[in-house]
Amino acid sequence: MWVYEKKLQIPVRVSAPNPKLAKYIITQYGGPEGELSASLRYLNMRYTMPTAMAKGVLTDIGTEELAHMEIVATLVYKLIEGAPIEAIKAADLGSHYADHGRALYWENAAGVPWVAAYVSATGDPVADLHENLAAEQKARAVYENLLHLTDDPQVKDVLRFLREREVVHFQRFGETLMYVEDYMNKKKVF
Repeated sequence: MWVYEKKLQIPVRVSAPNPKLAKYIITQYGGPEGELSASLRYLNMRYTMPTAMAKGVLTDIGTEELAHMEIVATLVYKLIEGAPIEAIKAADLGSHYADHGRALYWENAAGVPWVAAYVSATGDPVADLHENLAAEQKARAVYENLLHLTDDPQVKDVLRFLREREVVHFQRFGETLMYVEDYMNKKKVF
């Protein structure tokens, strides 16, 4: 179905382990505005889009969100990898460590596990595309908040890249919404 290229869209580097920052960033892995929610939302909504173009946009962006989930996972893992247990406990990640060790888990910054309720779909293409526009703006806002929480220039590079992709996705969904609205408003003559 897809060709998987075994490299990330952007190299992920961190200056040093930082479990506290990992705790914040993990929300973009399994939080309500995170990459898992986005990828599942878009890959699910594509089935009720009325045109091949709209289905293609949702497939393309949903697939890219899976790649972003991999970037966020790599970032979180590198921020935890090599951190001493005392630093993990000091970052209030002891509960996470008790259940998962240094493994990743889909959760938000407060440690609440991902739930399917984060993902919505109505079957109405216009309503769903508006949902996608909102989702991209919320994800962009979370990336901006995360940028304020770090002074690591290498982490900032990754977060900026992901934030910029949210802006591009917002633009693509806006174009798709106009296209779908135009398509649905055309008189169908058979």
